[in-house]
Amino acid sequence: MRRLIVIAVVALGLAPGTWLRDAPRADDLRPLLHAEELDAGSGTAGQLSVEGVWHLTSPNTRFHGYSGIAAIASDDLLAISDMGHWLRFAPPGNDRLPRFGDLARVKMGDKRQVDAESVTYDPASRHIWIGYEGTNTIERSGLAMAKPKRAKPESMRGWWDNSGPEAMARLPDGRFLVIGEGSEDWFGEGKPALLFDRDPVEDGEPLQFGFSAPEGFSATDIAPLRDGRVLILMRKIEGVIPPRFSAKIALADPAQIERGKEWQGQVIATIEEPMPSDNFEGLAAVPRRDGSYTLWMISDDNGAALQRTLLYRLHWAPQPPAAKRPPGG
Repeated sequence: MRRLIVIAVVALGLAPGTWLRDAPRADDLRPLLHAEELDAGSGTAGQLSVEGVWHLTSPNTRFHGYSGIAAIASDDLLAISDMGHWLRFAPPGNDRLPRFGDLARVKMGDKRQVDAESVTYDPASRHIWIGYEGTNTIERSGLAMAKPKRAKPESMRGWWDNSGPEAMARLPDGRFLVIGEGSEDWFGEGKPALLFDRDPVEDGEPLQFGFSAPEGFSATDIAPLRDGRVLILMRKIEGVIPPRFSAKIALADPAQIERGKEWQGQVIATIEEPMPSDNFEGLAAVPRRDGSYTLWMISDDNGAALQRTLLYRLHWAPQPPAAKRPPGG
């Protein structure tokens, strides 16, 4: 009975948009994307400066549900949808037309098969990796999204349906970090997490550990940094109709990961009302020449009438990392 209660509560919290959705639309494939700039409030969020906030809309029927974002270049962003679609677009202020497309798995027609929740990119190989939550699958392809190679890591088989690879990043040294959304034992504190020493599509036994987020928050994306550290986007949902969302961004060092133990980061920013806020699930970090970063953060509107696709541009100037320690074993 306790498990049934937990399932019901999690379902209500994670799918608030399923009760009140936008009306279905006829297919519209026009390459249009509108960005309405919003008031950013004070212009700061913890250690971050807010350089812009936009409400994104489009008549294109593939536009919705963005649960991950990657920077292909400083002026080229890729967002993936949990309904099996992708969007490549330039930041607001650029006149280049957006491109909409389908992920290879969209042909399966089953929401569980196309529930893309995380994406990461390697500029050297120009490969992308996408994590699918419903089936605990990781898929690798080129930017054309054609003929992907996929794997279902044995270490993720026990992750329940709505807690798969919610956050994933390819680190600069070629390792992969993956964090699930659910607790390891239903009532536990830590989120299941894995550190692969290579491309997870090529197999390998990862180091298993737990990720500890602030109370009520779950990791929704990971942005790798040049020095090997990562930024972790975390989201909290409160209420149902209308749902209320807040987000935190934490700085964490994979060198501090130890097998079987909990790992956590240091919160550097909180984004919540009265700032424009929604279901933030995507974070990308783009280096600047001066050593600072442009951060892009996008929200998943769940296809819901009461939610929005918001895009934030943030600026962060990090402090240099402390002396490195070798990864734990």
